[in-house]
Formats: sequence, C-alpha cells, structure tokens
Amino acid sequence: MIITFIMAAMNNCTNYIRTWQMEPIGVAQAAALTPRDITIKFYDDRVEDIDYDVETDYVVISVETYTAQRAYYIAKEFQNRGKKVLLAGFHPTLVSDEAVNYADSILIGQAENIWAEIIEDMRKGELKRVYKDDGKVNLKGIFPLRKIFQGKNYMPVTLIENSRGCKFNCQFCSIAAFHKSYCNYRPLEDVIFEVKNAKHKTIFFIDDNIGSDIKRAKELFKALIPYKIKWISQIATDCLEDDELVELMEKSGCLGILIGFESFNPTTLKQMNKSWNTGVEKYERILKKLTKHNIFVYGTFIFGYDEDTEETCKATFDFAMKNNLILAAFNHLMPFPGTPLYDTFKSRMLYDKWWLKENCCFSDVVFKPKNFTPEKLSELCYMYKKKFYSFPSMLKRAWGLRNCFISHWTMLFLFFKYNIMSDIDTTKRRGYAIGKEKFN
Repeated sequence: MIITFIMAAMNNCTNYIRTWQMEPIGVAQAAALTPRDITIKFYDDRVEDIDYDVETDYVVISVETYTAQRAYYIAKEFQNRGKKVLLAGFHPTLVSDEAVNYADSILIGQAENIWAEIIEDMRKGELKRVYKDDGKVNLKGIFPLRKIFQGKNYMPVTLIENSRGCKFNCQFCSIAAFHKSYCNYRPLEDVIFEVKNAKHKTIFFIDDNIGSDIKRAKELFKALIPYKIKWISQIATDCLEDDELVELMEKSGCLGILIGFESFNPTTLKQMNKSWNTGVEKYERILKKLTKHNIFVYGTFIFGYDEDTEETCKATFDFAMKNNLILAAFNHLMPFPGTPLYDTFKSRMLYDKWWLKENCCFSDVVFKPKNFTPEKLSELCYMYKKKFYSFPSMLKRAWGLRNCFISHWTMLFLFFKYNIMSDIDTTKRRGYAIGKEKFN
C-alpha cells in the first residue's frame, strides 16, 4: 500500500512566501505513525510541484483555514484520478461539516490515538467518512519521520515540538479552539534526544507558549545548557516576570522569542480573553529585562477591535520602535471559523466562509470594523509594516540593540537578513491570493 502525504499551500505560486517554508512537523509525525511496510510519499505544495499522477493508493492532505480552498482543489484533482483522499488538520476539525464534502474521509482532532484504525481501514478498502478523536494524546516515543524532508528547500532551522496546545483561551485563536485550551507535554528526554540529533543547531521550539508551565520550562532550559544550541520559540508575558526563568532562557541559548502583545487597551485585552497582558508598563518592563539578557523579541499586534483607532495603530508602531523589537507584525483582526471571535463577528462579516471566496486575499479584512473601512484597516497594517522594515527603521533599531549584538555578533547579519526578508514578504503578502490556481 502507498500513502501520499500533502502539505497544502495557500495557492499555487512558484514564488511562495519564504518565511512560511518550514518543516511541517505534523505531517512528519503522522508519517512516523505509519507502519514500515507501507510506502510513504510526500509533497510539500509550498516548495515543490505536486505530481497528481503519482502512483498511490491514498492521499492525506494537511489543511489549515488559509489553505482550505487550495487543499480542496488538490483533493479533487486526486479524486478525478480515482484516488481516495483524507483531509486532516485544524480546518477539517473546526469546520468538519464543510470539509467532509470535499474528500472521501476527514480526521477530526489529533491523529495519534486513531491513526492505527485509519490504516487498518485503508488496508481493507473501507475508509470511513469521518474519524474523530477527542482523547488526550500520549506523546511519549513519537518522533517525526524527518527523512521525508530530504531534498526540500526549507528554512535552515530545526523544528522541535516540546508541548502541544495552549492553556489559554484567546478569543481569536484557532489553536485554543482545536486543543480546547489544553497543553500537552512530551517527555523531557524525548525533546532532548531530538535536540542532540538536530540537523541544524538553531532550534525552533514550535510550542504555542514554551513558558506555559514555568516549572517544566525551567527543567527544559536547564537540560538544554550543556548542548550549547541557539533556540527561538513563542511565549506569553505571564511567565516573564520570573527572573530565574529569564536567566535560564539566556543560559540555555535563547536567541529570540515571539510575544503576542496584541494590544495596550485593557478593554480590548479583556475582549480577547487575554487578561494576563496588562499594557505598556508591563510590556516595557519585560522587554527591558529580555534585552538585558540578550534575548531579542519579535512582537505581534492586532488592529481592528472596536476600541482601535488610527492613533492606536500609530502608538503601537511607536512602541515597537521605542523598544527596538527585532521583528514586528501589525496584523488585522481575522475571524477564524470555530473560534469565539468568528461567532461574535458573524453579523459583521462581509461574506460568509471568506476562505472559500473567489479572489479573497491574505491581506483582505473580511468584516466591518467599527472605526475604519475594511480597506483602510488593511492599508494601515501594510503601511506600518513597511515603515517598520524600512532601512532607517532597521538602522535605528540595530543601534538600540547594539549591546545585544556585542554578545551575539552573528545576529547582526541575521537582523538585517530577516528584516529585509520580512520587508519583501510584506509586499508579497499584500494581495496574496487564497486558493488561486495560478498566481504571479
């Protein structure tokens, strides 16, 4: 039996967004669960062309909301050739009543507990329409089958899963909706095994919040110290008041961290269900501490809540500049299906199921903001990204981070490399089509 795994892209663009081209760990984990007598093939739509005539018995497609339209097209192409298709991932889980119409089968939830049943049904030729797993997954002993990444031009960083899910329940977050605000941890020895055997010595821990459990995080950071790696991840502000944690982050090789600040407004933060973020004073205190420990910060912000105005956007940009963020994202609010935000904004949506709308673009605002037109909000996000990644801005922030660069001198080159790359990607993302078969 032959199973072909597909990582769907947003569209069939040969010049794909470079910063999105990272190893798809979820696909590699599903491949690792597959018995060795089954032949595995893998196409990553983001970095290579798909051979729709490939010899295969089943096709398994990983689907996110932004890639749903393209994934449905891919599924149809294989079905037209007589192949059975199963859809898995966030989107089929959160919008199962839709996804089931575009494939022979869908997987709702995580794969680990139910993959053996799916494989057995494939062997018998009796694939069910829906597979659903609600149970907690034991992550012990599950290592991604990384050989499927060979020959593909991914970013030069090794992705490792330390934990899966998030304990928080942010209103806009599809991760919270998928995992039901639960965070699951791999055994520490499994994580360290992957660190020791990593192809690249820059590690991206793909945790949604690597500091979710402070005690567990400290254990991880202590265990990393002997390996002298450099690592990056994502973290929430609630744990960064802990001085020991931040000290261990530095000692264990933390180069940088992504923090979702999102907003300064208490009313907006409450609406987001992000109460641990308490505004500018806390943010600046944390940023000062991280800079002192030579840890760079990538800050993300959201524009488009009802309290937001053009002045809010400007103040956010000024904050990012003042605090010398190494990277920043000024994103418009996006109602993803399955989230509380989507339900709240239903009456304000410009069109239902924006992810299936013809000619919908990544930069489109798909709802009616209170204090902007949709077009104005999109333009403000674009304008402040371009200003942030302009050359004068790079020079100013690089000077502000000069003490960090003394400790990490190679980061000076990477600072300019990734700022320039982010500037290019900002331009490409504007008007970047969702699902379009050809896009130039």
